Amino acid sequence: MTPELIVFIAAILFGILVCWRESKGNKLYRFVNKILNSKELQMKASNKKGFVYEQTFLLRLVFIATFYLMSVVVIQFLIPITLATISVFIFMIVGTLIGVYVADLIFKSSKIIEEQSDSLENIVHDSIEKGKDFIEDLRGESDTTSSSVENDEAQKKVEKPKAQEKSARERLKDKGLL
Repeated sequence: MTPELIVFIAAILFGILVCWRESKGNKLYRFVNKILNSKELQMKASNKKGFVYEQTFLLRLVFIATFYLMSVVVIQFLIPITLATISVFIFMIVGTLIGVYVADLIFKSSKIIEEQSDSLENIVHDSIEKGKDFIEDLRGESDTTSSSVENDEAQKKVEKPKAQEKSARERLKDKGLL
């Protein structure tokens, strides 16, 4: 299990490295695109799409599985020792996919932070001010609640007892309904 764990962690780091490298420049993907597609179908210069960068899940899976399949075949011919090839192959694919998604998460969060750095500062400042106001309101309410309890007691003492009103039955009799 230890070799698989090492391969898995290395694959995660490899996925992060591949995604970071493709975000900086996608020359290999452009070269393959140029070879496979006609002039009209080739990707534009402003397109940053790569083998794993800005691709859908299925295409990422296909590209990564193809890469590892070719590398496993080459390694099997060079080193004729068989060591749980299938499990290592699966760990490499899954680890690389996880690494790619971690790198994408980092890229997207850094873009959001850069775009909203000023507004985040204002939001934090406003939140602190609202918190201070809320605490002051709570302190003020605790003072007013004790005084309102005292006011209620004073009003009860001041109230005069009302004359007893007729019961509902007597009122209905007066109206002639009973």
